[in-house]
Amino acid sequence: MVTRFGCQEQLLPGDDLVRKWEFAQSAGFDAIELRGRGDFAFRDRLPELRRAAAAGVVMPTVCVEMDHFFGAFDADQRADAIAQLKSQLSTVAEIGGEGVMTPASYGMFSRRLPPFQPPRDEAGDRAVLVAGLAELGEHAAREGVRLYLEPLNRYEDHMVNRLDQAAELIELSGQESVRIAADTYHMNIEEDDPAAALLRAAPHLGHVHVSESNRAQPGTGHIDWQAMLGALAAAGYEGYLVLECRLRGEPEAVLPAVPEFLRRAS
Repeated sequence: MVTRFGCQEQLLPGDDLVRKWEFAQSAGFDAIELRGRGDFAFRDRLPELRRAAAAGVVMPTVCVEMDHFFGAFDADQRADAIAQLKSQLSTVAEIGGEGVMTPASYGMFSRRLPPFQPPRDEAGDRAVLVAGLAELGEHAAREGVRLYLEPLNRYEDHMVNRLDQAAELIELSGQESVRIAADTYHMNIEEDDPAAALLRAAPHLGHVHVSESNRAQPGTGHIDWQAMLGALAAAGYEGYLVLECRLRGEPEAVLPAVPEFLRRAS
């Protein structure tokens, strides 16, 4: 049974991380997931993050929030995304965290929308992604943390949509420090059998985001949480379940219900 719950910082009420942490604990969460913006904004938060860590705030992971990612078509954008991610990996290591998650891309291209054919072929995509994961994985290993690759649905990314695709790329990169970040919302769209996909991906699974089929908080849609959480338990997953969603209702009212809902479903 997975019993550690996290919540992304932007969902929590409070005007600083300490106050957000106080609410998170009262609502049944065990950690805060930080947001890693570009332009080295996350690195620039280091004094704030050190103060929060000293005050006891648990901040194990970072979710990247940038305009471009390491799978970008443009070489300069790829290089910048890798530099940003390396900086974020180093910063989270400084505060005793576990790792940083990123998609291959977001909103860059979709084969489901016109013009349907991307400007780079599948072999080119694979080469770019494997090289990026290898470079980032080496940096993560040096820092003693992990990089988590998050598959997104077909309308948000044309390259990595399913857990098995992420696992294959990780194996090709040869980096033990790279793991999969599974997201139940994206899995609901892309996986034929989400629970079975989690079991197959177990050797590479490192992080889990939870949200509903409608992208709201768990319990408001039709995801089979008993099957999903049962698969995670069978897979031996011991990481956090981190809430990444849109909230239906005010945070003070709906957030405390999420850990309890997930405990009942597990």
